[in-house]
Amino acid sequence: MDAELARLAESKYVLVTTYRKDGTKVPTPVWCARDGEDLVFWTRSESGKVKRLRRNQNVELAECDVRGNPKSEPITGVARALDAAGTDRIRRVMARKYGPGGWLVIYSSRLFRGAKGTVCYAVSST
Repeated sequence: MDAELARLAESKYVLVTTYRKDGTKVPTPVWCARDGEDLVFWTRSESGKVKRLRRNQNVELAECDVRGNPKSEPITGVARALDAAGTDRIRRVMARKYGPGGWLVIYSSRLFRGAKGTVCYAVSST
């Protein structure tokens, strides 16, 4: 794993910046974790970032606080959606990283939204 990506994977929040059709940047703070050589994040399946990532998988990543205020310079990467088995595995990774609060949020989401209500992405550096 790239050293910068590894550093970001250790932070509590990462600012994932996706791109609209017109190239406008849309930054969103997310929870993240490390999965092998990738930084992974979890989000709702119907979120705007998922729609934007279907069209353009290029992202910028930066460490941030809960409100999305950047704490580091951005790095570039490429995001890919994980399949259902990969998403289930990453939910467990995230629940371990974020402890009881993370477990509650992640599994409540699965209960109320169903197994397809959230999706995980793996980001590799470019």
